[in-house]
Amino acid sequence: MAVVRAAPPVGDAVTAQPTQRAQRVVRSERVVRSETYTEGAVWVRTLESPVGTLTLAAGAGGLQALLWPSEDPGRVLVPGASTDPAPSDVAAVLDDAVAQLEEYFAGSRTTFDVALDPHGTPFQLRAWEALRAIPYGQTVSYGEQARRLGDVRMSRAVGAANGRNPISIIVPCHRVIGADGSLTGFGGGLAAKAWLLDHERGQPRLIGF
Repeated sequence: MAVVRAAPPVGDAVTAQPTQRAQRVVRSERVVRSETYTEGAVWVRTLESPVGTLTLAAGAGGLQALLWPSEDPGRVLVPGASTDPAPSDVAAVLDDAVAQLEEYFAGSRTTFDVALDPHGTPFQLRAWEALRAIPYGQTVSYGEQARRLGDVRMSRAVGAANGRNPISIIVPCHRVIGADGSLTGFGGGLAAKAWLLDHERGQPRLIGF
């Protein structure tokens, strides 16, 4: 599998390689059905945002990743980006994701209903699903998230799973903080985490990224 760090220009996109599909879940009322697509491929789109250029990657099952301008190599693994035009159902997912993120950054959206297709271990999928239950503008500790998953002693494992969350912002791992209220690791960096939390609290920063 290849690491997608940023959306390549159309002419520079790499041809997708067949890969074994990982376990996945789709948490949306709208289940995506693909017309025709390259097995294991994703299609990408970029969005200019107050926290930098975001890269969105979607496949036949829904949105697989929302990546930051400077991703750590290996943090999120997604298939190679296809050079073919996106099937209409995949394009619709990307359209929805971009539109809803724009509304979020404008302050008019507090929840997302984009079709999602995160790939991870069973525990990671449970941890990421628990993140989606944290309301807009609120935070919980890693210990509290672990308690909600059934074992408060799993806080370190929860932190590790959150660190691998492939769909930042929409799956809001930025809403999990240290037990003492401190900001801790985040794929987009602590400045981006602070910006998102301030934004949701109605305290937007005057200067973005």
